[in-house]
Amino acid sequence: MTEAADRELHHLPPAAARLRAALARPKRVAALCVVVLTMLGWVTLALMLADHEGPLSALGPGMGLLDWVPRMLAVLCRPDVGVAAGHHGGAGVGGIALVALMWGAMTLAMMLPSAGPMIFTYAEIADTAAGKGERVASPFVLAAGYLVVWFGLVVVATLLQVDLARLMLLNASMVSASELFSGAIFIAAGAYQFTALKQACLAQCRRPFPFFVANWATTPRGVFRLGFKQGLYCLGCCWAIMLVMFAVGVMNVIWMAALGIVMTFEKIGTGKRLTYTVGATLIAVGLWFTASSVVAHWPARTM
Repeated sequence: MTEAADRELHHLPPAAARLRAALARPKRVAALCVVVLTMLGWVTLALMLADHEGPLSALGPGMGLLDWVPRMLAVLCRPDVGVAAGHHGGAGVGGIALVALMWGAMTLAMMLPSAGPMIFTYAEIADTAAGKGERVASPFVLAAGYLVVWFGLVVVATLLQVDLARLMLLNASMVSASELFSGAIFIAAGAYQFTALKQACLAQCRRPFPFFVANWATTPRGVFRLGFKQGLYCLGCCWAIMLVMFAVGVMNVIWMAALGIVMTFEKIGTGKRLTYTVGATLIAVGLWFTASSVVAHWPARTM
């Protein structure tokens, strides 16, 4: 921080001076933003799971691993919302709001960690500018612009889930009720990994520094716009993988964590190997679901 900035601190009340000193370090604010909001998303999902009655294995593949968690959690933090309530999103405004809350928590839990490198890159540049006494906007403003895009997806996903439930493509545990439907989602998500749009958006997510240098802004409105544009790139990169949750269970935190890790490593990696490997894997899983559905409905041969 410059001497001029230090002199300003001397004219502030002690509490205000401490707050300004904290906010003058964008890297710390960025780390706090990512950690706190991500934890908020996972805590919200945990509270919803605590209200679930019956085995967690019903929520999708892999969720049986969590059945050993003591059910006392449901007694200690039992909320009035739950998995079953979320399934009836079409029952009214309250039900739809519960589904939107669930998707919002999922977005925070899955997407903010993968956005960490982008937020930290901005914070590095802003920290250098703040050290020179230049005007900078908080990384919270950048994150807000980023999250606006994803909360737009929350609205779309909520309405889509309500329609899928009405069409009986999702069961009472919000898991795909059709192997053919699951297979189609996996194949579509895998195929998208090989598209030019996926690669173009991924390139922007992987290299945020040139983007910030070319579009640098110092006003909150300008920084919000930067976050919004980065959110659009991230959406173009990850929307198909997010839809996989409809196939494996909307409240399947095992797959949620796995897909979040995959998207994070995609963004911090280089080259196309991981992206193509994920695409091929998703397509293979989709073909397996499709084949299972065909075999299950294949007419039995009569003698």
